[in-house]
Amino acid sequence: MNFGIIGTGMIGGFHAKAIDAMEGGTLIGAADRILERTQAFAEQYNTKAYASVEEMLADPAIDIVTIGTPSGAHFEPAMAAIEAGKHVVIEKPLEITTERIDQMVAAAKAKGVTIAAVLNRRFHPGMDAFKKAADAGRFGKLTSASAYVKWYRDQAYYDSAGWRGTWALDGGGALMNQSIHTIDALIYLAGPVKSVQANTACLAHTDIEVEDIAVAIVEFENGARGIIEGSTCTWSKDGHPARVQLAGTEGSVFLADEAFEVWDFMNETEEDEAIRAQFMQGAEAGLGANDPTAINFYQHQRNFEEVVNAIKENREPSTGASEARKCVEVIQAIYKSAQNNGLKVELS
Repeated sequence: MNFGIIGTGMIGGFHAKAIDAMEGGTLIGAADRILERTQAFAEQYNTKAYASVEEMLADPAIDIVTIGTPSGAHFEPAMAAIEAGKHVVIEKPLEITTERIDQMVAAAKAKGVTIAAVLNRRFHPGMDAFKKAADAGRFGKLTSASAYVKWYRDQAYYDSAGWRGTWALDGGGALMNQSIHTIDALIYLAGPVKSVQANTACLAHTDIEVEDIAVAIVEFENGARGIIEGSTCTWSKDGHPARVQLAGTEGSVFLADEAFEVWDFMNETEEDEAIRAQFMQGAEAGLGANDPTAINFYQHQRNFEEVVNAIKENREPSTGASEARKCVEVIQAIYKSAQNNGLKVELS
């Protein structure tokens, strides 16, 4: 299938690399608000520069549009692409409110096109093994499920673009921007969230509207309790990995980016030793923890391949809108709790 990219910044570059590497997809061109930027991007990635988004969406050669604009600016290009009859894959978050997501989903359904998200932290071999163990019930009664993203962004990061650190276009801070993939992974593994109680603050940055640290107590529908902690004010030399930790009455697994720190089950299987040998390589520098450009694009590649396969098979992608909505709903609930002095917020 033929791809077009809306948004030619850093994220658009990840999309271009992933499309170039994937099976079943070809990059046809890109579009942005500033033609000169689009032309430079097109030259770098050996593709076509469309004069405008409208021109790209009018091209019948384009089957799928990926969107890498700022988080709060996903809605309009997505709706335009849907109206043009294109399938849409949107960088995280799908949008910054569940209300906008629901409007996009309704529009896509009416047009008969697919809308999906980039949930790239789901697509690596360690996560495949983790998900298999969770689905097999190997934890027994799940009692604890937590996510920790202790990252760092300097003031220059927020000062580099006017949309950064704003509610309108970033949709939030350390949670909605940096931690959302890890929160998605937590929900993917542990199941739906029942309620949250939270506290947020901006401790280390100036002239931003949003949080640079947040901590939430989480209760899951299955009874497990846990913590979600996200920050952009926790410095370390190499950056801390993003961690997802599940534990229960029969097992514990702690994942740090793509490596396991703990893989321990009461009832061992033949696979366990092989998994430890392959994936317990020690926690290395966090992927994107201090530098947002230091992210592997192969997970985007697998994500895009999953969407293409789903379209061909006439099914909902595993990163479809219904899945992508869950982490946004949880983050919105955390913000609501924090803005109401830690009030317990029940999710629908």
